[in-house]
Amino acid sequence: MRMKALPTAALLALCVSGAHAADLLQVWQAARAHDPQMAVAEAARAAGATQREQARALWRPNLGFSGGVGQRTADTDIRGAQFSAPGMGTSNGVSFGTSVHSGTATQWAVNARQPLIHGERSAQSAQLDIAASAAEIGWQAAQQDVMLRTVQRYFDLVLAERKLALLRQQQTAVEHALAEAKERYALGDTPITDTHEATARARSLQAQVLAAQSEWQLARNALADATGLVPDTLQVLPPAAEINAFALQSLDAWIALALANNPQLRLQQAQAQAAQQEVKKFSAASSPTLDLVAQAGRDRLQGDGNFGSGSTTQKQHMIGLQLNVPLYTGGMRSAKLEEALRLEDKARAEVELTRQQVSQQTRAAWLALQTAQARVAALAEAVTASEARLAATRLGREVGDRTTLDLLNAENDADAARLAWLQARTETLQNRLRLQALAGQLDEAQLQSVNALLQH
Repeated sequence: MRMKALPTAALLALCVSGAHAADLLQVWQAARAHDPQMAVAEAARAAGATQREQARALWRPNLGFSGGVGQRTADTDIRGAQFSAPGMGTSNGVSFGTSVHSGTATQWAVNARQPLIHGERSAQSAQLDIAASAAEIGWQAAQQDVMLRTVQRYFDLVLAERKLALLRQQQTAVEHALAEAKERYALGDTPITDTHEATARARSLQAQVLAAQSEWQLARNALADATGLVPDTLQVLPPAAEINAFALQSLDAWIALALANNPQLRLQQAQAQAAQQEVKKFSAASSPTLDLVAQAGRDRLQGDGNFGSGSTTQKQHMIGLQLNVPLYTGGMRSAKLEEALRLEDKARAEVELTRQQVSQQTRAAWLALQTAQARVAALAEAVTASEARLAATRLGREVGDRTTLDLLNAENDADAARLAWLQARTETLQNRLRLQALAGQLDEAQLQSVNALLQH
């Protein structure tokens, strides 16, 4: 089924209103309609679908027609022939001669051939079916790749926006603390060190804000380039504070699922099957073939010659079986067969290598998801603790038990904890999708389940 492009109304909803926040599903739909990799995969999928019809066509009758007209000169001299005719008896030693000079020659023929037994054609048919299946698998792999890349860019922008917002918030707080430190120093309430510390922190934050702004612009443009959406109107949604834990099956179950459904592994297996059919094709190249054949035609020559005006007409009709037995090809078939055998060994080794890689990647993704879910819970508690510390430090600063530097450090730690918590939540969702992609399970339904966990 050909994928549908994002409806125009949906694109306008994303582009016209700067206040509209785009969720993961909307951004994916835009990327699917815009990304060149998906266009390539769509075209390859459509081309691959035609190969099944090509496989069936190999076993259908082939019909052909040929015809021609031109000038021909023909002289025949027949001696020692026997002639017989009703009422004229039989004569031996008869001579015949025909002659046409630059006469008009016309000919036509209709040929039909139906393969019945053909080992090489059987292998070619199987290769075409394998190629059609591989094109479908390749489309699935491309869709998963584009989906994961879109999700990565989406959450990169989420993190870049939140980091920039937190740094600007810190910058505002530091500027306020600097003004307060200067005022209290002028009144003699605080030493000059508070002013120096606040000034140093303010200048440092100014540099960090500039770097974060550049990072945010790059992340926004990367997502805009992938989706075709207007950068200035992109507003993304962060994950919700509460993310339901993904029900993880056992590692062995996920590895088994990946080994059965991973698109890259299935593509490699399809290549190995095609290589096996290539061996069969060259093995069958020396086998007899049997075709049902039929032919009808006429050849006519008419004109003037040595004996006056004349014409000759030949008509033929034939239907039957044709057997072909290859005898010797100069060693080409044997050489091609040897090459095919070595390529089959290579394809099998590549399947085993890909199988190992898929197992390792699935194991890593499973462990990463398990760890990420635990990190989300731990970092949520870290945020609560850092916010309590910040409140206590702010109160201590007001009564003189804490310095300006203490307060700034507490604010910085609280913001860092919030950012780390957000990053852990985005990593959890991405690891969930990566694991599903490795198992060949990633589709719009799975993306929708992650989209539901955003702060709409």
